[in-house]
Amino acid sequence: MIVRIVKMTFQKERIQEFVEVFASAQHKIASFDGCNGVELMRDTFHTNIFFTISLWNDLDALEQYRNSELFNITWAKTKILFAGKPEAWSVEKIL
Repeated sequence: MIVRIVKMTFQKERIQEFVEVFASAQHKIASFDGCNGVELMRDTFHTNIFFTISLWNDLDALEQYRNSELFNITWAKTKILFAGKPEAWSVEKIL
């Protein structure tokens, strides 16, 4: 199982716009072959910093999603809202 963590910093005036983009895509992402769920989290101190946490069967499933039309459409709507460079990690649970 792969956990994908993406940290995104948004322009403060565009936060609601991002939440709407994510809300409309969340079910589609979670239904993507090889995905076992996706959640949105927000930093408790810096309210314009968000994290997506998604669970994938393996790296191949994640890469198929990252090369999909769904990803390209969602990312295009999201990246124009950034106030900083996003960061991403793909990690495996050890214990």
